[in-house]
Amino acid sequence: MKLKRYEGNPILSPNPANDWEDLAVFNPAAWYDKDKKQVLLLYRAAESGPQYKCYFGLAVSSDGYNFERLSDKPVLSPSVDGFDASTIQDPRMVKMGEYYYITYACRFFPFGQFWIPKEQQYKHPVCPADFPRVIRNNATSTGLLLTKDFKSFIRAGRITDPVLDDRDVILFPEKIDGRYYMIHRPLEWVGSEYGTEHAAAWISSAEDLLGFRKSKLLIKQKYDWEAGKLGVNTPPVKTRHGWLTIYHAVGHDKYYRLGALLLDMKEPGTVLHRTTDWIMQPEQDYEIEGYYRGCVFPCGKVVIDGTLFVYYGAADKYIGLATCRLDELLEYLLRCPP
Repeated sequence: MKLKRYEGNPILSPNPANDWEDLAVFNPAAWYDKDKKQVLLLYRAAESGPQYKCYFGLAVSSDGYNFERLSDKPVLSPSVDGFDASTIQDPRMVKMGEYYYITYACRFFPFGQFWIPKEQQYKHPVCPADFPRVIRNNATSTGLLLTKDFKSFIRAGRITDPVLDDRDVILFPEKIDGRYYMIHRPLEWVGSEYGTEHAAAWISSAEDLLGFRKSKLLIKQKYDWEAGKLGVNTPPVKTRHGWLTIYHAVGHDKYYRLGALLLDMKEPGTVLHRTTDWIMQPEQDYEIEGYYRGCVFPCGKVVIDGTLFVYYGAADKYIGLATCRLDELLEYLLRCPP
């Protein structure tokens, strides 16, 4: 079972006309508005300056394949002086009630162009040794945004522990037994005390969206194609067999590959089925020749008329689309062990 690339890929590319997205557009969140019958794509955009600041742009499609940018301005930029003042990255979104809830990775200081020689990279300010570790090491936090219209946003604060480098955060699109659920990937929870040799995916529940405090290990590296860190990519889709989501794992060759999970409907911390082999790997030039070679990284997926649309960043430069029939993926998953 493999995802099928759209022959029109990449569906969005850098736009040299806008300085905030002239270097790269990638890693988009997605939502299907059933009333308007359109797909919203909230994408990460990068400028070509040495600081490598990132912003969010918005595009829309009536068919899920062909997208139109809604503005030549970002819909959201880094804050002036907050914990997300240098960059905002990798949005994932769900809608509950009137609001879209968006988790996003962010940093205190600019990341810099990591693909160029180290001596040429941007260097963030040197902090005193007694500064909080997450600031001193320029670690990545995860924040929570709320919006009704993508015109005004509420920056609710950090959704993860502020002293951890913690990202790949997704929310479930509804409460389960009165509680919110979150999956995340704390980079530093590694070692015998955590039960995993590499950064892995954890799950947590809380009565408050900013109240996640305790987590349990959800999945760690299991198969040969999962040689390094892994994390869950997309908010789950509710199916009659359980919660379906996509995850990534880094291989021995440093390429990112994708798998799928089916989680229990009432106990989402229980893995029912997990693909034994990858369902997508970098193969096309636009997935290999970019700023991160060999990376396919989805942050959003939608289901339209029984087809699963997976929107992914390609080589940290472009946005691609891959699809499959939802029932075919579920049939394959149901034959796989936990």
